[in-house]
Amino acid sequence: MMKMRNLVLSASLSLAFGATAHAADPIKIGVPVGLSGANSVVAPSVVQAAELAVEEINAKGGVLGRKLALEIADDGSGAQGAQRAYDSLVFQKKVDAIVAMETSAARNAGLPIINRGKVPMIYTSFYEGRSCSPWMFVNAWVPEQQVAPVVDQFMGKEGAKKFFLIGSDYAFGRGMLEFTRKYIQSKGGTVVGEEYLPMDGSDWTAVISKLRSANPDALITSTAGGAPNVTLTKQLRAAGIKIPYGNLAVDEGTAKTMGGDAEGIYISASYLSSLDNPANKKFLEAAKAKFGSKLETPNELSVPQYEGIYAYAAAVQKAGSTDAAKVVKELAKVSVQGPRGTITMNKQHHAPLTMYLGRVKRDGSVEVINTFPNVDPGAQCPRLPG
Repeated sequence: MMKMRNLVLSASLSLAFGATAHAADPIKIGVPVGLSGANSVVAPSVVQAAELAVEEINAKGGVLGRKLALEIADDGSGAQGAQRAYDSLVFQKKVDAIVAMETSAARNAGLPIINRGKVPMIYTSFYEGRSCSPWMFVNAWVPEQQVAPVVDQFMGKEGAKKFFLIGSDYAFGRGMLEFTRKYIQSKGGTVVGEEYLPMDGSDWTAVISKLRSANPDALITSTAGGAPNVTLTKQLRAAGIKIPYGNLAVDEGTAKTMGGDAEGIYISASYLSSLDNPANKKFLEAAKAKFGSKLETPNELSVPQYEGIYAYAAAVQKAGSTDAAKVVKELAKVSVQGPRGTITMNKQHHAPLTMYLGRVKRDGSVEVINTFPNVDPGAQCPRLPG
């Protein structure tokens, strides 16, 4: 418990949480997340990360003398559920902010409500890029940061020239693979097939048949995080597909649920639980102390959620208020030192990130093959500051 209470991310602003001690209403943070649907595999780890961050901050007195409180809402991993969740959080629960790991379908449905309600939002999920709002900030990767390590590995080390692409048929799947196709072609490679299933699709038989017929050198997939990753990988292995396989959407926690099926998958991530730095070690110790045997594997989707809670707290502290307009001005300035290193959302409301190319081992852990420091997110939202 003492280790957990001592774990506070050091912000570049040298934050002093708990400046006053008077009783006050809690600062409410809404967390819409896919407790059901495609994201239900990863959602529990995200909720745990948010709970840990709030507990740590509150143990130090909260922010501006006020405690933080979470409002969790199931977005169903899709658009309709997200509309209901955001309406409830913004207009009924009247949360002060949203910190959300969601599918792109859910984010796209919720963002108009964020804009209408003028509520600060930190989006903590990797995504296809170029989603912009003066109220939204992103602390996770975009294609410009994530795709190149996988493609370059396959072309440079595996000798791949012909690629087959498989995705979920929605904004993330198509957006990621559109960028991937263009990047492959810019490097002199070819895409010999590109196939999609609906986000809730689970029978990949016809897609795998087309993959066999195309006879590619390598496979790259971009499916909805969670369940589709599991079903596709299981069916690929059952079909005996053995070509180099890069998955642009699998997180470390989901890889562990796949067991031996995940072995050999290449991933490109901004966080791996094996990262050897003091902040990550403290985070892992605190998570284990709080959740014990119920701890979900910390991963690429849960750690940005943890850091996102801290970033919002830092912005409120700096602003001296929960006033939305004041907090938004500070969100692009605050830097939080967390398990992934220093994260600052100052590039058009996005963040430069250190990326890691990894390969999944049989036990679900990930071997780091290469490191790419401080990768710029590129031009995501040119009309926004940064």
